[in-house]
Amino acid sequence: MKIKLLLLSITALFILAMSSDLKPYNIFNNKGKVQKFDKVINKIADADIVFFGELHNNAISHWLELEVAKALYAKHGDSFVMGAEMYEADQQLIIDEYLSGAVKYKYFKDQARLWPNDETDYAPILRFSKENNIPMIATNVPRRYAAIVNKGSLTALDSLSDEAKRYIAPLPIHYFEDADCYTGMIAAMGGHKSARMTNIVKAQALKDATMAHFILANWEQGKHFYHFNGSYHSDNHESIILYLKKANPELKIATITSVSQENIDTINDKIQMSADFIIAIDEDMTNTY
Repeated sequence: MKIKLLLLSITALFILAMSSDLKPYNIFNNKGKVQKFDKVINKIADADIVFFGELHNNAISHWLELEVAKALYAKHGDSFVMGAEMYEADQQLIIDEYLSGAVKYKYFKDQARLWPNDETDYAPILRFSKENNIPMIATNVPRRYAAIVNKGSLTALDSLSDEAKRYIAPLPIHYFEDADCYTGMIAAMGGHKSARMTNIVKAQALKDATMAHFILANWEQGKHFYHFNGSYHSDNHESIILYLKKANPELKIATITSVSQENIDTINDKIQMSADFIIAIDEDMTNTY
């Protein structure tokens, strides 16, 4: 019922948009110019790695995420790989079992620790992966290990077993202490650089480092990796991208981000520079949770 209501809401919005001058979103480049979808795809198609920075609960963001996947797959075929923040590295086996047809979706859903909005927002992308034999890489660190850092800093990971360390980036994890993405988090939490606050940010850095690690582990020259994640993890070419560039400065990386705002006909200078392409979505758009 929830999915039907969501689809009806989205359909109603598009009918309204077609019958008037209303529209639910615009795509801008980093010079503030409105772009057509096909032009965006042509611009990002040559990148080694494309990031789609989503709004986790936004229906338009998720719809476009899938449409970008379809368009890039049409260009790249067998060289196309996808990966996602929403899947943790120790889930890779059951993801592969589902994609191969060995495990039915109901068992996958019960055992894979999926996000609450998976059925509406991520299952369609995974089905597309399954239907077209596209690898889907679980890139994120298992949340239990992020919790360890949250309570005891990055050095607490040293005590993990070799088996556990298979699911995180190689130790020691470098921490980009002065990067805007991390100093900005501390500022947003009040600006007091306490050990507790720093550990929260370092747990975020662990996620970024691990996602970068598994992206690179499943990419090679000639492949095209499409990764979707919360916009924070790729905005301003930081977070995950800091770790990718540290490992391979020659990578060609393209970024898309999503913002929700009242006026979708313009974006401010700060948002304009946050990604190669920015999707400005009407703030009245239906949320999936």
